[in-house]
Amino acid sequence: MGIALDDLRADAPDVAGIKAEAQMTDESTEDPLRVSFLITCVVDIVAPEVGEAAVRTLRAARCTVSCDLSQTCCGQPAWNAGFAEDAAAVARPTLAALEAELGRGAEYVVVPAGSCATMVRLFWPELFEIVGDPDAAARARRVGERTREWSELLAERAASLPKLRLSEPRKVVLHQSCHRQRELDVTPPLARLLGLVDGCETVEWTGADRCCGFGGASGVTPPDASEAMTDEKLRALVGVDPDVLVGCDTSCLLHLRGRADALGTPVEVRHVAQILQDALPVAVARSGA
Repeated sequence: MGIALDDLRADAPDVAGIKAEAQMTDESTEDPLRVSFLITCVVDIVAPEVGEAAVRTLRAARCTVSCDLSQTCCGQPAWNAGFAEDAAAVARPTLAALEAELGRGAEYVVVPAGSCATMVRLFWPELFEIVGDPDAAARARRVGERTREWSELLAERAASLPKLRLSEPRKVVLHQSCHRQRELDVTPPLARLLGLVDGCETVEWTGADRCCGFGGASGVTPPDASEAMTDEKLRALVGVDPDVLVGCDTSCLLHLRGRADALGTPVEVRHVAQILQDALPVAVARSGA
């Protein structure tokens, strides 16, 4: 994987994480938590800044973060397209990497995307069973039981976060992506995390729980249907006028951003981790780099 997170190599001292933990306030009663980070392909290739923000916020919550860079893809694109053997082939190295991280002492695998977290947590066992690999299926179940979507784990660690404050007030709306809602059932953490940020006003809108129209391959193969779904969602912003549309699936956010730009919709689109990173005290944000 090519993301600019080389300091997260599993065999390297987690110096930045140690520094970040030293900056935490004495109010926290939670013990440090060791986690392994699954970067995801989209974050690695298209939006490395999302991965960096996710790691900084985890460290700010007293997590020591490592990352085995032998990980590849979770196999979701091939799985969704019906190519189980191909999906298993690319998922096996990632399964081995995450399994090794847990064996080295990580307590959880953390994923900054609901879709990839769903693949690991729910569909890996089924995938490996279908391709006739019961040993991998059993290993996948064990890894899945210890996999958390980023906002899910961070909300559990909220008591360890420092005071969060944006330099300028921001009005935000939430995009509750399909996998997070319908597969993982982890919608509450987003609102809870944003509620911790001084200067961040979360407003209700009717498009929050609508599909963005991406859906992996379905965002490309029937583009007219995908665009119609995206446009319907973006039209729901009229009269709400947020500064930022936020969510936790970078693929959805890229799709929404592209369509918003094409339509001239005046809204910034960002991952929630980026909002929280902006709200961290400067010393903590820098030490968690």
